[in-house]
Amino acid sequence: MKIIVDTNILVSAIICDNIPEKVILWIISQPIIEWIASDAILQEYQGVLQRKKFKLSDEIIEKWLRLLSKEITVIESEIKVDFPRDRKDAKFLECAIASGADILITGDKDFSEAQALIETRIMSVSQFNAVFC
Repeated sequence: MKIIVDTNILVSAIICDNIPEKVILWIISQPIIEWIASDAILQEYQGVLQRKKFKLSDEIIEKWLRLLSKEITVIESEIKVDFPRDRKDAKFLECAIASGADILITGDKDFSEAQALIETRIMSVSQFNAVFC
């Protein structure tokens, strides 16, 4: 199964230590699950983790960046999606299409309008936890 994780879920996993962290740790512990991201998504992960407002220590940032580089399968995407609702989120839809991802886990309500654009199932972290973990 191929999974894409939205940046808001990753940040929640690092900061809140609740269901998002449980889900991320479960995903990486499952050999049949492949965490997928494009270069653009990885860049967003890295940039967001380094934002001052999250007050993450250098050690925490490095720990998570190492984990991401070890656990994520990076795919190339030549696909372009027009997603006017939130153009910066188009990269997740492009990755979903290019990789044939099964699930996109997100807390962003903007993606509710995107389900018609992709075959990938869009789920909240709570839904994913209830169904899979």
